[in-house]
Amino acid sequence: MGGSHYSNPGGGAEYLCLPEDPTWGMNVGGTNYRATIYGTEYEIFDGSNPFTTVHREDDVPCSVCRTPRTTNLMIPGRTICYPGWNQEYTGYLMAGRDDLAASTNYVCVDENPEAVIGGSAANPGRFMFVVQAHCGTLPCPPYVEGRVIACVVCSL
Repeated sequence: MGGSHYSNPGGGAEYLCLPEDPTWGMNVGGTNYRATIYGTEYEIFDGSNPFTTVHREDDVPCSVCRTPRTTNLMIPGRTICYPGWNQEYTGYLMAGRDDLAASTNYVCVDENPEAVIGGSAANPGRFMFVVQAHCGTLPCPPYVEGRVIACVVCSL
């Protein structure tokens, strides 16, 4: 998975699913007027790690959820789908950190995530942090200050 560098205020905001076997168009050489793309690492610290399968600085692989149903919905703050919907997977909400320059989208990461084999070196690029509730404009209750936000992906 890739995206713009965590410290850059410009560039793309979305995480991108990059293939393991890229094919190339014309090489026009380097320029200073460009956007760049970096790999993505999990940045999960022990006190807030809801996962048992990945750790800080593991590289994030790409996955694509394919279902025979046409409508897919990620619901943050839930671990089960509403009646009539089919559950595809549950997990935890992740995104870039608030105080870093680059914006990101929110991603529901499976509760049993994988890491890229051999990709556990600290090579800063794009990061994914667990998302925690912050009370104020977010009503508490029902939310709880500092609690990691779960998520579910549903289809119809």
